[in-house]
Amino acid sequence: MKNFLLFIAAGASFINVSAQSFNGTIDFKYATVKDTTNNVYIVKDKIIKLDQFGKKSGLVEGSFIFDLSAGAIKFVNPKRKVWGEHKSETPALIKGKCEIIKGTASKTFAGVKCTDYTVKNTEENTTITYWITSDKYDFFMPVLKLWNRKDKQSVYFNQITGLAEGSMPLMSEEKQITDGKSITKLEVVKITKKIPDDASLAVPAEFTKFDK
Repeated sequence: MKNFLLFIAAGASFINVSAQSFNGTIDFKYATVKDTTNNVYIVKDKIIKLDQFGKKSGLVEGSFIFDLSAGAIKFVNPKRKVWGEHKSETPALIKGKCEIIKGTASKTFAGVKCTDYTVKNTEENTTITYWITSDKYDFFMPVLKLWNRKDKQSVYFNQITGLAEGSMPLMSEEKQITDGKSITKLEVVKITKKIPDDASLAVPAEFTKFDK
C-alpha cells in the first residue's frame, strides 16, 4: 500500500475515491461445511486482485487478477512462482425457478449498512440470503460477470434484478431448504478505503508465465 506523506493529500485522495467508485481492500471469510478461508480483494479502478490465504500458512497461496478494461483474468501461483491466463467458465445451468424476495430488514457489516435479499429455488433445495450494500462497489458485479463462476453463491446473486450499480453483498449464506443446514457462508470483516499501489496488483517480475 502506498503511504501518503501529507495528511492533506491523504484526505483529498480519500474524498475523491469516496465520491467515485471504491478503491481499497476488502477482507472477507468464506466458509463451507469443511473449511474456512480468508480472502482479500485489492481494488484500484479497473484492476482487481483477489488473494486467497492458506489456513495453516497464513500466506497467499493463490491469486486472480481481473482487468475489467481488457476483459481478462490472470491466475498467480506464489508457491511455484508462475502465472497464466485464466479462461472464464461456461454459464451454469439452473434447475427450476429462482424466487427473489426483497426483505425490509437491515444489518451492518464492517461498518456498512446492508439490506436483505433472498433467492430461493425449491427444485435445487437451496435458499441464499444476501445482505447487500450499494456503496460504490462498482467492481463487484463486473468481476462476477467476467469470472462466471458456477458456485451457487455467484449464480443466484446474478438472478437478482434491479440492483443499483455498485451493489455488493457483504454477507451471504447458502442453506438447504429442507433442513436449514448451512452449506456456504461469506462475510466481509474489514473494509479499507485507501488507494493501493500498483505493485500490490501486479504479477511479480520474477514470476514466469505458465503455458498449458
